[in-house]
Amino acid sequence: MPKKIGIYGKKFDDAYIPGVQNLFDEMGKQPLELHIYEPFLDYLHPRVHIRNSFQVYTNFDDAPEKLDFLVSVGGDGTFLDAASYVRDSGTPIIGINTGRLGFLAGISLDEVSAGMQDILNSNYDLDSRTALKLKTESNLFGNMNFALNELTIHKKDSSSMITIHAYLNGEYLNSYWADGLIVSTPTGSTAYSMSCGGPIVMPGSNNFIITPVAPHNLNVRPIVIPDNMELTLKVEGRSNVFLVSLDSRSESIESGNELKITRSEFSINILKLKHHHYLSTIRNKLNWGFDKRN
Repeated sequence: MPKKIGIYGKKFDDAYIPGVQNLFDEMGKQPLELHIYEPFLDYLHPRVHIRNSFQVYTNFDDAPEKLDFLVSVGGDGTFLDAASYVRDSGTPIIGINTGRLGFLAGISLDEVSAGMQDILNSNYDLDSRTALKLKTESNLFGNMNFALNELTIHKKDSSSMITIHAYLNGEYLNSYWADGLIVSTPTGSTAYSMSCGGPIVMPGSNNFIITPVAPHNLNVRPIVIPDNMELTLKVEGRSNVFLVSLDSRSESIESGNELKITRSEFSINILKLKHHHYLSTIRNKLNWGFDKRN
């Protein structure tokens, strides 16, 4: 039976067209069954030739079941969107980077030829990443109430700071007077949380990171908590409406609603090439160990 592969992506710079064509050429050497996200197919059609037979999908409900893996073509934001199509299926995601840093979309177009051969020959590692889950009385986000990177609470339509009261397993932790609050997984610790001064936490650490956004009290610092605890957040402020985001998905919520955050029952599987390691990714992306004097 041919491998069943999903393709998800977004627009990319024209400079990447030869590399993306090379990706489809490598897949064209194998009798694969492709399932391509329809808006991405429309974008690819005048730019890239696809040799394999393929079908299309437009949302999670008509996405194919039991994919061998899903290829995400884009940056880390595209990868996070792809995770919303995978959900709890266990389907591994391959990130082909046409973006910038590429912590999640870790395979560069220069590696496509050798990398796809390894992947199609099952010569790869799987990296299982924790997701977080949001529970609210109003069932905010419906069945999309999970995040691979982070949950963020932000003020909306107001310049005034907000107050976020935090509780761990029902015990009062702190009140954050700030522009917002980030609750990050280890995967998301190198994203928004890091840009707000949060620590980098290695995947598999079984933690969440709570990072305030522009806190009013300078003695308030990010804190790392076990991911087996339930974190409850209550928000108040001059405005009655606030913004809640799960990765790239956002919804409005009114004051008085409780947000309960726990570890999700499922993980997201990331497909990694054998020579790709988390520590080398961190060093390369953040220029650790690099001295411009040399």
